[in-house]
Amino acid sequence: MPETALPPDPAAELSNTSLRALLHGLPGVDEVGAQARAADLSTRSIKTTAKARAIDLAISMIDLTTLEGADTPGKVRALSAKAVRPDPTDPTVPPVAAVCVYSDLVAAAAETLTGSGVGVASVATAFPAGRAPLEAKLADTRRAVADGAAEIDMVIDRGAFLAGDYRAVYDEITAVKQACGAAHLKVILETGELATYDNVRRASWLAILAGADFIKTSTGKVAPAATLPVTLVMLEAVRDHHAATGHRVGVKPAGGIRTAKDAMKYLVLVNEVAGDGWLDPAYFRLGASSLLNDLLMQRTRLSTGTYSGPDYYTLD
Repeated sequence: MPETALPPDPAAELSNTSLRALLHGLPGVDEVGAQARAADLSTRSIKTTAKARAIDLAISMIDLTTLEGADTPGKVRALSAKAVRPDPTDPTVPPVAAVCVYSDLVAAAAETLTGSGVGVASVATAFPAGRAPLEAKLADTRRAVADGAAEIDMVIDRGAFLAGDYRAVYDEITAVKQACGAAHLKVILETGELATYDNVRRASWLAILAGADFIKTSTGKVAPAATLPVTLVMLEAVRDHHAATGHRVGVKPAGGIRTAKDAMKYLVLVNEVAGDGWLDPAYFRLGASSLLNDLLMQRTRLSTGTYSGPDYYTLD
């Protein structure tokens, strides 16, 4: 059953007072239950042929990311080439979903990725803190889209959210969504700063109501970043929203997902909580920088019986 009944025309009815009533009317999250279920699902194993398919699925879901102050156009072009052909010696390895970079490096990524089927994602809107005037965030978004970004990963104003100014957060998301044009919008909740699972549930619903195409756990710059229990709560939100409206919103855990074993846990979680409709790069992504190499190592081991070793692949 859906967690809440949505108003017929949310945009017309959602004042800060009505938003507060809606979000605080959501059922509270059973913290112990969420942690226990996530822990139980993390023990599920994927074997042999199914594991090989799961590894390829996980590769196809990666937003291959570089978000460092020392990033250069050359580094971004090299990463983009790897995104298209993760293992140059094996053309059967699928490409990743997208390359995620700062907005001023979108053009460099787009130069390499145009026509490849791999998207360009940009962390516009004053990533990672989000502390900038709305006008600057919108200009950053428009520039990234003009330079070739097909996806925008925006951060919410956590200060406004935690102060209970839900309408301010809602309005900012809708403004950025409009600035995206045809580009998809991923809304980063920065769950490590939201403190409670109840806040994660409320922020998830708020972002969905404001028009998010994806809800994303983290910037990767705040600890804790992605966790299985937090992702479970977010998956419940998109599942219940879909049950209420028929509209499917994606989920992207990001930060701290480094191994194939980690990725398998998230795929099991998606399947068991939201359903196999989300087992698609269109609705589930893994934000990561080092995960791809470990997936490639595990893929090689399954096909040859031996590890290729981490030095075989490029460092990102």
